[in-house]
Amino acid sequence: MENPFKFGTVVDGEFFTDRTEELKYVHQVLNSENHLVLISPRRFGKTSLVHKAALETGRPMLFLNLEAVTDKRDFALALLKRLFKLFPMERIKHLMKNFRFVPTLSMTPTGDSIDVSFVPQVDNNVVLEDVMSLMDRVSNDDKRLIVVLDEFQEVNEIEKKMDRQLRAIMQLQSNINYVLLGSQESMMREIFEHKKSPFYHFGTVMSLGKIPYADFASYISQRLSRLGNVDIDAITDNILKFTDCHPYYTQKLAFHVWNLMEEGCTDNDIVERAISDSNEIHDMDYERLWMTMNKTDKKVIRFISKNASSPMASSEIGIPSSTVFSSLKRLTRNGYVVKSDRYQVDDPFFAKWIDTKM
Repeated sequence: MENPFKFGTVVDGEFFTDRTEELKYVHQVLNSENHLVLISPRRFGKTSLVHKAALETGRPMLFLNLEAVTDKRDFALALLKRLFKLFPMERIKHLMKNFRFVPTLSMTPTGDSIDVSFVPQVDNNVVLEDVMSLMDRVSNDDKRLIVVLDEFQEVNEIEKKMDRQLRAIMQLQSNINYVLLGSQESMMREIFEHKKSPFYHFGTVMSLGKIPYADFASYISQRLSRLGNVDIDAITDNILKFTDCHPYYTQKLAFHVWNLMEEGCTDNDIVERAISDSNEIHDMDYERLWMTMNKTDKKVIRFISKNASSPMASSEIGIPSSTVFSSLKRLTRNGYVVKSDRYQVDDPFFAKWIDTKM
């Protein structure tokens, strides 16, 4: 049988887990003329949720991760390339007649897509304004374009004060639903909830949390039960205790447990064995990651890994509280640590690796 657990890519169909109420809410926003701001830590399923909602509307969706953008010109170019994939070339070429610059269009060697480039001396502000204006004109009331910008907190890393230009353009558009995703909560809330920010109250803000234990337990046990007579409830509980219901890592661990069960493993410690097998595969990856950290960050993340249920105490780490705070801020920014009711290592497999080896 095919392994019913999927992680690391956008999921849909039977791989999509719960999120019934969240999906309903996203639909409500997309069916209005409003915009959505969706905040959650990385790998919580933001992209899968929005992809599923957009797919069910039957409307065109343009997706772009801002972390893949290098500057304002690159941002405009990425948007235009995606438009050519969504709409017929002749329609877009007709609407481009009002452009203040003439992009160069050519077929790729395989002939299955369009390559686009800009004349170097054209002003980047003009390029971005014209491309985003085209996005609005190519859309219509019947099938409004859904534009998803992921990791939106990086907007001003692309270029300083770029948020001001984007907001000035977006507020005049009427045929687009924007969905702005972000994994850095403090930065996203600064952008959308600070009164002096250009994007203050731009759209409805939604936080995406972990999948509730009962819903995730039902999802896992139903799938694992296809393999035979073992204590599915106990295995499921051990999976969720280890991952703390983190969507990505739960799917990952359940995937490895399934593989062991399919091989005939019925040991009581099957979950521990799956964790060990996974960490053995990624041992060198975690080693390289560990070596990129400075000494302070290593001390802090090691303390969190070994004292998962304890509050952070700088005296126990042996470094000043201000230094601990700076380290936590850095580790959180880089996605290694997350904070809910307490600080946690985002990746429970990495935390296990640290606890075992360091």
